Amino acid sequence: MPMTADPPSLPVRPSARFMFAHPAHLLAMGFGSGLSPVAPGTAGTLWAWLAYLVMTLWFSPTQIGLVIALSLPLGWWACSVTARHMRVQDPGSIVWDEVVAFWIVLWLVMPTGFWGQLVAFALFRFFDAVKPGPVAWADRSFKGWGARGGFGIMFDDLVAALCSLLLIAAWRFFL
Repeated sequence: MPMTADPPSLPVRPSARFMFAHPAHLLAMGFGSGLSPVAPGTAGTLWAWLAYLVMTLWFSPTQIGLVIALSLPLGWWACSVTARHMRVQDPGSIVWDEVVAFWIVLWLVMPTGFWGQLVAFALFRFFDAVKPGPVAWADRSFKGWGARGGFGIMFDDLVAALCSLLLIAAWRFFL
């Protein structure tokens, strides 16, 4: 079945069984963080934060940058496949978009202490959840199935990350 065809109309509910049924599902659902019954996007972002801190124990900033660079196309694929298999254009249980976007935020604001990381987390969650201005535009602009839909799932979170980084940069510049 081609990736661009519309899937059947009955959505598939996220579950551990579904997540383990395909490697794309496991990645797109943030290794289980997307299965949180409450605020899966926040759970995915918290998982991203923890995973980033663990990565800093073994990887240099350049190596983390390479992990992020590889995670973008891999995530695009995983989000495309998982959304299609779930028969939902942008399921809340897909959190890889939050993971990669927040890794970018942390990668660019580090080194910073806990409070700086918390501010980055709060700003990113604000922009991702509320979707003001450019984030709402990005969220609306790339809907659909297949690669276009997978890109759209990732794109609005990348714009939320950019907005977060712009505010952090302005704060650092003016204070």
